Amino acid sequence: MMTRQARPRRLLAAAALAPALSLGIHACTVPDARPPADAAGRPNVLFIAIDDMNDWIGPLGGYPGTVHTPNLERLAQQGMTFTNAHVPAVSCNPSRIAVLTGLRPSTSGVYDLRTLWYDAPALQGVATLPGHFRANGYRTLGTGKIFHALSWLNGDYGVDQNDRNAWDEFHPSLDQQMPDARFPEGTVRTVDEQGFWLYEWERVAAGVGELSEIDVPYYMDWGPFPEGEPFPDEQVTDWAVDQLGRDQGQPFFLAVGIFRPHIPWFVPEPFFELYPLEDVLLPEPGDWREGLPEAGQRMGAERRVWHRWIEANGEWPRAVQGYLASISFADAQVGRLLDALEASGRADETIIVLWSDHGFHLGERETWEKFTLWEESTRVPFFVVAPGQVEPGSRSGRAVDLLDIYPTLVELTGVPAPGHEFEGGSLMPWFRDPARLRDRPAISTFASGQHTVRTDRWRYIRYRDGSGELYDHDSDPEERTNLVADPMYADTVAALAQWLAPILEAEEARGTGGN
Repeated sequence: MMTRQARPRRLLAAAALAPALSLGIHACTVPDARPPADAAGRPNVLFIAIDDMNDWIGPLGGYPGTVHTPNLERLAQQGMTFTNAHVPAVSCNPSRIAVLTGLRPSTSGVYDLRTLWYDAPALQGVATLPGHFRANGYRTLGTGKIFHALSWLNGDYGVDQNDRNAWDEFHPSLDQQMPDARFPEGTVRTVDEQGFWLYEWERVAAGVGELSEIDVPYYMDWGPFPEGEPFPDEQVTDWAVDQLGRDQGQPFFLAVGIFRPHIPWFVPEPFFELYPLEDVLLPEPGDWREGLPEAGQRMGAERRVWHRWIEANGEWPRAVQGYLASISFADAQVGRLLDALEASGRADETIIVLWSDHGFHLGERETWEKFTLWEESTRVPFFVVAPGQVEPGSRSGRAVDLLDIYPTLVELTGVPAPGHEFEGGSLMPWFRDPARLRDRPAISTFASGQHTVRTDRWRYIRYRDGSGELYDHDSDPEERTNLVADPMYADTVAALAQWLAPILEAEEARGTGGN
């Protein structure tokens, strides 16, 4: 059994524990009605969003076995790796909307998969990241999952929420961000009276197996597929590669959404062959209940049912193999993008940002997927390449969250700021000084009233009922010892909790808070 590697953490200065007077929560305003700015001479942007990728990649070292991510390692050598980056939310839709608007779920009101961001009252008139670049002279091109969408259904929790006004061109279409997926033989596609489609298939992994009474969704599945017809991520990359080879006639903002390693883990067989089952290392679940409040024990409970099924069927090594294979498959697509950018001759005038919308449990704490407030769910890959502005091969261990992406791109490119105020901030000072202290922590949200604060050293979790957890990453990188009730750390808890006060007040004012 493996444990997550200990990672060096720096102590956050005492001043950095004290909250600012404001977290930047303001009513959103309509963007300035100005004609598009002249973007001539500004750098291009290659914006790569990867779904469900945790820290099991070479540059982050979260998996202690051998992981094949040569292209992410290559990307890390071209720019800055933020080794302690965290998501604004631990679910696809709210995390993506936070990144694409620069606003927290507590401000936008988008907490879950079913909330349509474009119907949210607080987001009316708010310019999304690609929409803002389009309004300021960029040619905006998109393909794959950028806004929330799923491969096996386009209704209910899988509605395609693309910003249809943000793009000059989108592949395969503005109404369908991802190409049709490859599913197992015998898959049935149904379409309801509203035109919503659903793909269903008989599970590849273990069939019904033991504990058949456990309801594990069929799409929690994995297995190698034969090579042949291109997979959706390959089609997405094909289109993006073609765009990189064209003269767009103006600076471009090219967004590429890579779906793997999101479930189901169906990728070409050669990627599975990279990880022989006898070499696969399993996470250590640990005595995760010890010291946790009741609310913490409930976190991830639904997926613990999945864990029982996975263990009973002996599928844990194959599931981890499927995830690792999917990471390497996604890495291969990144490599194709980097190759195409270099071949275009525009690499020196193109900013690259690569990020993931949240992490992923693979049996840690006997749970799977995301939807928790622990390190496995919040920590993600985050790279920035900006020729002439970011030192190649640099690394920063400061705790940052992905709300910083939008304001960072605004400053790097010189486009005007949008008409709403960001809740993150530009990372330019850390490009110049990777060790510079942060004056605010990273904050991640699971649902209204449930948030976590992450500094260089500490993680504080606050649940809706007021209970919590505190972990010292200097001595406990696995987050095994909850210190929240220890009087020695009362001042630390109080200082960290103050960062959540404006968020909880905003939720209470909206009527979505809870105690």
